[in-house]
Amino acid sequence: MASNLLNSLELSQQFNKKLMLSSQQANWNGVLVEQCQSPVSAFEVELSALSDHWLNLHLGNPAPLIQKRDDRLHESILHEGDNLFVPAGQPSYWCRDKSGVICTPLHICLKPELIQQVAEASDIDSNRFELVHSFGQQDLQLHQIGMLILAELRSGGMMGKLYVESLTQILAIHLLRHYSNLTQPIASPNSSFSGIQLQQAIDYIHTYLNRDLSLAELASVVNISPTYFASLFKKVIGISPHQYVIKQRVERAKVMLMKTDLAIADIALQVGFSSQSHLTQQFKRLTGVTPKQVR
Repeated sequence: MASNLLNSLELSQQFNKKLMLSSQQANWNGVLVEQCQSPVSAFEVELSALSDHWLNLHLGNPAPLIQKRDDRLHESILHEGDNLFVPAGQPSYWCRDKSGVICTPLHICLKPELIQQVAEASDIDSNRFELVHSFGQQDLQLHQIGMLILAELRSGGMMGKLYVESLTQILAIHLLRHYSNLTQPIASPNSSFSGIQLQQAIDYIHTYLNRDLSLAELASVVNISPTYFASLFKKVIGISPHQYVIKQRVERAKVMLMKTDLAIADIALQVGFSSQSHLTQQFKRLTGVTPKQVR
């Protein structure tokens, strides 16, 4: 059956949309993000079941769209921020008359395994809930998460994998809370790191601060799931793994600025920032001054 599922990479082709941006080459864990330009012409598409959960955020001018589900037609005028959500394994049908409207929707495809990890980290049995369809729903928080992911896609991944994975975790939790039949609240883990585990994670971050660290990589150090790691780390340290890593990079850059003659661009790369501008942005945010002012 799995072989009959539609690959998420084929979505834009199915809708005959012009691909504008894609995270495919970035190889983000558990998520594929693409922005496309919808055709002005009318279209009618019947999609076989997708292998991933598919979230579509409407961007651009209002546009009419028809969805067929459970042998019923659902019509809507999509506005900026409206979303479509189709859970994995469920076919769908879409139709639009020629409207002359050009829009640039954002497609976010999430691996079911990612949703399962997030559920299990909150002690929720992944076999006891289902994600549900959404069509033309306005969701400000979901739109904001999508815009942060889109900004990272447009930047070429400037903030790094850890940032994307943190956003993806937030997105997964939001979908579980608001787009499922789940009645159990999403809670933080009751347990905590052992002192040894916490120190192992922190030592690893400091040792490999120059890497494009990921949640999966950090979680493997203490042999727990990425979602569980992110929740426990924030519970113990008070900030997310991504925020902690940024803070340590800024602190190390500050020391190097004061004690070495290295160019700021070289320091940026040595402490794990993608560029001098990225270092400057985060440095000023956390310290109130620019790297040049420290020198």
